[in-house]
Amino acid sequence: MGGPVAGAVWGRAEQQDFRSRVRGCLLGGAIGDALGAGIEFSSLSDIRAQYGPEGVTDYVPAYGRRGAITDDTQMTMFTVDGLIRAHVRRDTGAWHPPTDVHQAYRRWFVTQREWGPDERRDGDGWLARQEWLYSQRAPGRACLAGLGDDAMGTVDKPKNPDSKGCGTVMRSAPFGLLVGWEPQLVFQLGIECAAQTHGHPTGQLAAGAFAAIVHALVRGDSLDAAVQKALVHLATRPGHEETTDALKRALGAVRQGLPSPERVESLGEGWTAEEALAIGVYCALVAEDMRHGLLLAVNHGGDSDSTGSVCGNLLGALHGETALPPAWLAELEGRAALLELADDFAMEMTQGPALHGPGESARVWLERYPRG
Repeated sequence: MGGPVAGAVWGRAEQQDFRSRVRGCLLGGAIGDALGAGIEFSSLSDIRAQYGPEGVTDYVPAYGRRGAITDDTQMTMFTVDGLIRAHVRRDTGAWHPPTDVHQAYRRWFVTQREWGPDERRDGDGWLARQEWLYSQRAPGRACLAGLGDDAMGTVDKPKNPDSKGCGTVMRSAPFGLLVGWEPQLVFQLGIECAAQTHGHPTGQLAAGAFAAIVHALVRGDSLDAAVQKALVHLATRPGHEETTDALKRALGAVRQGLPSPERVESLGEGWTAEEALAIGVYCALVAEDMRHGLLLAVNHGGDSDSTGSVCGNLLGALHGETALPPAWLAELEGRAALLELADDFAMEMTQGPALHGPGESARVWLERYPRG
């Protein structure tokens, strides 16, 4: 696995723009996740019957509250944690990000099995000590099965060989935030980390494509251009056809008339990786603004929280944190921790060497993101 491009120089304005996009991506994905959480297993007709002809237009109760996040946001947060840890460990000469991400996913797995963080080890860092994360929010079976032991799935020897569920895509936006990396390395990292829980090529390639799209957005591309670049990456890989076809159908749907839930459903239900990616991309492409795009992404009979999350990641990375609807942001579960994590990621990517040096600041940082 390669690493960051050497010699990257960050100006103040570039740092501020990058932090805004990181915040937008992570918080936007969480808002989309929370909007879909209460209707994840409902049909479109049931949604309309309960909430009116427009479906949900605001948060609805899920897991005992409004604005509740699901396993999509939980796992996305641990992806970020793993990537920060990988960059911190790079100073030691140990550089294999898939391993650090896998260890982070294993820390998430513990939150699905334990009551709380009381017994966590010192080396687990701050995120694993967030008591509110110790809650099962309909986690995917492949994710749980793939992380149930210490063995790490790889592309050559993946976990759950036949699975292509959307659990790979919904957690993979943070790979795209590695703007100092070359695009093909971001694409590959998304694939390798998807193989830790899902073995089907579509599950892996859709995750890599999503990472590549986010990466291009954060670097300043339009969403259409970002998707075209992802299609170029996909074309070089065996087994790409399902993911390629899904993205092309998303692009084609944009030209087929006004967006509607029925047009969203023509792309699938979102339970599989390529369908979740296609729906999220389509809704982001036709979005008039963040609110319009997210409501379109969740009001359908399928995996509403995952498609909302993917759409929110994309729109947040594209437009930054100022595009986030304030009322939804205010009610979002875990908002403070998400902001903290986003800012830590942005600092590590732009000012990492200063955080790792001698002194009290380095001690505090390494307590948050231990090297061990």
